[in-house]
Amino acid sequence: MSALKFLGISGSLRRASCNSGLLRAAQSRLPADVSMDIADLGDVPFYNADLSEKPAAVVRVLGQMAAADAFVIACPEYNYSLAPALKNILDWASREKGNPLLSGKTAALMGAGGGMGTSRSQYHLRQVCVFLNLHLLNQPEVFSSAFAGGFDAEGKLTDEKIAGLLSEQMQALADWTLRIKG
Repeated sequence: MSALKFLGISGSLRRASCNSGLLRAAQSRLPADVSMDIADLGDVPFYNADLSEKPAAVVRVLGQMAAADAFVIACPEYNYSLAPALKNILDWASREKGNPLLSGKTAALMGAGGGMGTSRSQYHLRQVCVFLNLHLLNQPEVFSSAFAGGFDAEGKLTDEKIAGLLSEQMQALADWTLRIKG
């Protein structure tokens, strides 16, 4: 396998976020020859087409997106839908002429939330990804309850079943990315 670079994006800004915890767990379970950075969205302002220059935080994250072969998106669920921070960075990225930061790249979704483990927000994100022309990995899916004891107080994943599923998903994303890149 040739070297691949993933970018993890968490829609949660909380320090002890279980969604960010999923990304850190995935980062520690990557296949050989795959690396993953995790984007920091904490200082990314809301998209505003009236700005004449992109803020430095936006430039930083868009640079990470440009360098990535694939995305690992931890998608929290806010009011049955996407978290604003996640939708916002996708809006910034999609405004680049021709959508070169996202279009044609692969992505895997995961999420930790309530009883349905972010299934609603992941479904909504899938709809957004159609417009963005991201090639989503369909399986394995990762839906985790953030409230059933699978995470510690710092948001670290402690559920070995979910950890195993993350390993499978990262391998599948690597394989899918190589297949799509041809």
